[in-house]
Amino acid sequence: MRWVATFIYFKLLRWRIVGNTNFSKDTVKKAVIIAVPHTSWHDFYIGVLLRAIVQVKTNFIGKKELFVFPIGWFFRWLGGAPVDRFNNENKVQAIAKLFDNEEEFRLTLAPEGTRRKVEKWRTGFYYIAKEAKVPIIMFTLDFKNRQNKISEPFYPTDNVEADFKYLYKFFEGVKGKIEKYS
Repeated sequence: MRWVATFIYFKLLRWRIVGNTNFSKDTVKKAVIIAVPHTSWHDFYIGVLLRAIVQVKTNFIGKKELFVFPIGWFFRWLGGAPVDRFNNENKVQAIAKLFDNEEEFRLTLAPEGTRRKVEKWRTGFYYIAKEAKVPIIMFTLDFKNRQNKISEPFYPTDNVEADFKYLYKFFEGVKGKIEKYS
């Protein structure tokens, strides 16, 4: 699988990986990974190819409606877990508990919460990382430059405003597949 992913990613699509090219996988077994901007379904296969190339185990959550047969089986095989967006439990705490049961767990999320343009990110990823006491690793879905730039692990502090300034800065100038949503 790695050879096929490498061929598609580097040769056919002509993408590249910049920065923390292995997601600190040898030292950081648990993290919240944020992918920005999330503007298209194309982001999904870019992420799948990237994780196959760097051989990092990642997980994701999605609305439970996506996890129906037959595609639900495929999403679970890829590391996905369904989330009921409409029940009354505290989702941050419920998702943070997923980290407790695994030796290695890297949860990938899109802070926008949608593929449409948003003015502000949702904050759940940040509070999940704080609750689970894990770092945030950022990676870009930069279609303009055809690259995934990956950050070093960032540990949230108690200064939410400063932390979000830092996080937003990492993604400045990045253009998604559909630019009007970037």
